[in-house]
Amino acid sequence: MVKLLWGVIKTSRPRQWIKNFAVFAALIFSGSLFDQTALVKSIFAFGLFCAFSSATYLLNDIFDIERDKLHPFKRKRPIASGLIPAPLAIGLALVTIIISLPLSYKLSPAFFFACLTYLILQLFYSAYLKQIILIDVLVIAAGFVLRVYAGVWAIDAHLNVWFLLSVTSFALFLAIGKRRSERTLMEGRAPQHRETLLHYPENLLDSLTTMFANSTWLTYAFFAFLQPPIAARQSLNTFIGEFELPQTEIKYLMGTVPVVIYAVMRYLYIIYEKKEGESPERVILTDKPLFITVIIWLIMVIGITHYL
Repeated sequence: MVKLLWGVIKTSRPRQWIKNFAVFAALIFSGSLFDQTALVKSIFAFGLFCAFSSATYLLNDIFDIERDKLHPFKRKRPIASGLIPAPLAIGLALVTIIISLPLSYKLSPAFFFACLTYLILQLFYSAYLKQIILIDVLVIAAGFVLRVYAGVWAIDAHLNVWFLLSVTSFALFLAIGKRRSERTLMEGRAPQHRETLLHYPENLLDSLTTMFANSTWLTYAFFAFLQPPIAARQSLNTFIGEFELPQTEIKYLMGTVPVVIYAVMRYLYIIYEKKEGESPERVILTDKPLFITVIIWLIMVIGITHYL
């Protein structure tokens, strides 16, 4: 019983929940982090997306049983190894979805729409879309974008189009990097594990990785530049004045752009040198320079949007 319970928890992929922190993006960039109502709604949205994502992982592992058995790591997953019976996994997933969907509608009809779209997209991805070249990475990226905009709709916030483009580019960068690392890891057995890898030549993956790496930092730079200037507090104005800087309203968010550029460069290094891009959430948690960079960026963004 204990092993079965542990298997269910493992199959739910708690580590993958780190992706669901994307729902807090709207809360932070809209300057509403300390708005109690918005904060509670965002936490509730995060919890619901964790439930939905775990349900989709259960269903995904049902579809991927045979493929996972060919993978050096995924063959140890509870469903692929036989620890969790397939009917039990399907039942748990359906119960989770049936309970969570009404709660998502109660939070916000728009949020419910994002969750329902995410579930449908993930179901089609697990069943068929993962087998179609390029569409597979677009669906992976769409899941990340839906998380971000679910957070926007949960608190009824507004973020400009450059933020959408930045998030989309970042999501595609991670998705392509995932495919690049999968191909390297599986080598000759790549087609048996994931058929689409057969149609992803390395030079194509390299070109796409470069393209979305560039668009990630560039669209973020446009987003930061086009944000309204922030009027600094009087104490900071006094400090700036001592250095004879004439502006009291500055686009401080531009200061985070070099941090984002370094993060993109570091992730490229991880993909090509360390060959660990197959699991982005593991990379963020285990690669110390990248983890520190993410923390620095987060501190800077919160400081700029809430304390200046």
